[in-house]
Amino acid sequence: MMRDHKPVSIADQVFEQLERDILSGKYPQGEVLSELRLSGELGVSRTPIREALQQLQSEGLVEVVPRVGTFVRQPSRREVVELFQLKSVLEGLGAQLLAQRGRVAETELLQANLADSEAAVRAGDMERYAQLVHEFHGLIVQGADNHRLAAHYSSLMNQLAYHRIVVNTVARPERLKASDNEHHSVVEAIKSKDALDAEFTMRNHVRASSQAALRPIDEPQPARPGSIDDDAQENRRVEGGELRAC
Repeated sequence: MMRDHKPVSIADQVFEQLERDILSGKYPQGEVLSELRLSGELGVSRTPIREALQQLQSEGLVEVVPRVGTFVRQPSRREVVELFQLKSVLEGLGAQLLAQRGRVAETELLQANLADSEAAVRAGDMERYAQLVHEFHGLIVQGADNHRLAAHYSSLMNQLAYHRIVVNTVARPERLKASDNEHHSVVEAIKSKDALDAEFTMRNHVRASSQAALRPIDEPQPARPGSIDDDAQENRRVEGGELRAC
C-alpha cells in the first residue's frame, strides 16, 4: 500500500537551507541573521524565516539576544572541549570496530581519501581538504557498522559544526600537514587490524584537532563589521552591561 508523503513546508525548506549554510560556515559564528536580509536572499516571506530561526534556536545553532537580534551561536570553550571529548570516544570506538572487521569497502575508500587529501595539501586547497576530512571521519564511523554509533555521531557533528571548525584550523599550514599525517597513521593502524592501536591513534588525532580548534577561541579576535560585537557595542554602552560569550 502506498503511503502519502507529507509535503515539506516552506519553513522546513528554509530551516534545512539555513542549517546547511551555518554548518558550512557561510554564516560565521557571531554573524547577525536579519529576517529582512534572509527573506531577500531566499526569496520567501519573513514568516517562514522567523519559524526556521526558532527551530535553529532550539537546535542550538543560533541565539536570540533581546534588542540586538538573532545571530549564529558561538559555542563556549567548555562546550567545544566537551564535544571533542565525545568525538574522541565515538571515533575511537569507530576505528576500533573497523579494524576488527578487516578489509571492507570503507578501508578501500579511506585509502582513496588519503590520496585525494595529499593532492589537496600539495595544492594548498584548504576548502577541499576540509571536505575530505569530513569524509574521512564519516568513513571511519560508517565502517564500524554500528547504527547506534552512527546516530550519536551524526547528532554530535551538527552540534559541533565540524566543517566550519576544520576550515578554520587547517588555515594554519602546520596543522594542514599534521592532520594529513595523522590520518595516514590511523589508516595504517586499521589496516594492520590492531584494534587497540587504531582506537589509540584515532583518539590522539582527535585530541590534536581539539587543541587546534581551541586556539582561535583562546586567542583574542578583533570584532568583524556586521558581527554581534559590532552591532551590540552601542547597546552595551547604553545598558551598562556586557553580553557573555555563549
